[in-house]
Amino acid sequence: MSNLLSLRPGGLALLAAIIAAGPLVLQNGFHYNVAILAGINAMVCIGLNLLIGYAGQISLGHAGFFALGAYASAILPERFGFHPAGALLTGAVVVGLLAFAIARPILRLRGHYLAMATLGMGIIISIVLDQEVDITGGPDGMPVGDLTLFGQVVSGELAWYWLIGALLFVTTWLALNLVHSPVGRALKAVHGSEIAAAAMGVDVFHYKVLVFVFSAVLASVAGSLFAHYNGFITPDEASFIHSIQLVTMVVLGGMASIAGSIVGAVVLTVLPQMLAGFHDYEMIVFGAILMGTMILLPEGAVPTLAKRIRERLA
Repeated sequence: MSNLLSLRPGGLALLAAIIAAGPLVLQNGFHYNVAILAGINAMVCIGLNLLIGYAGQISLGHAGFFALGAYASAILPERFGFHPAGALLTGAVVVGLLAFAIARPILRLRGHYLAMATLGMGIIISIVLDQEVDITGGPDGMPVGDLTLFGQVVSGELAWYWLIGALLFVTTWLALNLVHSPVGRALKAVHGSEIAAAAMGVDVFHYKVLVFVFSAVLASVAGSLFAHYNGFITPDEASFIHSIQLVTMVVLGGMASIAGSIVGAVVLTVLPQMLAGFHDYEMIVFGAILMGTMILLPEGAVPTLAKRIRERLA
């Protein structure tokens, strides 16, 4: 059971089964919409959890990378004639290079200094997207064209569901391979103690930059997919609030848990929809649920549940 909760090989099979069974449960377009958005958020959270949960490097600006990927998929096809898939890949490469350039100075910082630096990065990206009206449409946002893959336009909730489901599975598989590789062990060592890791011969700075770039690229790809699916984007996608939502998903699901990333993304995508009937009290109830969850499940939902199951089976 713990292997399923930690998304090792058995867990991957469980994830595939859940994705495959989705159309049997989802009853209408609204349900598909929530499932697709949850999958996109989960992709971002997996990368962010590698950075925060495994490497111990906080980021409060990842929504900026998400928005840059979204705007790349909006601007490049419209203004420069890029194929949508080419624009997605180009956006991911550019974001990766930008993340590499940013990581070199800011990842030398630690603790709240690093948090403030990444926060500033996200704010700068948000301001640029908001102010460059001629390019981005400014606060009003801009439309995004259809996504075309292998000569076919991705259209309709079912097609998008299968696409996002497949990409989420691949993202999870890649993340698990990284976690259980020497790179993953190095990241855990960095999280435990950078000084001790360096003393054991781990190139601390190299691995911090590597995971920062990887997580930024995942955010960019997810942003591009969101832009094509939603058909419209605004600078709000780069907002501080969006970054905090992503971090909250990671913390709620469980730090250093790939399964937790998915669970946290699903819960915090579905929960606001379920609370819509509370109207003016929606955010109060939402906050109370989060507080109660963190009190009862202090290590995050998945690690805490896995621990309790192991204790019962022992």
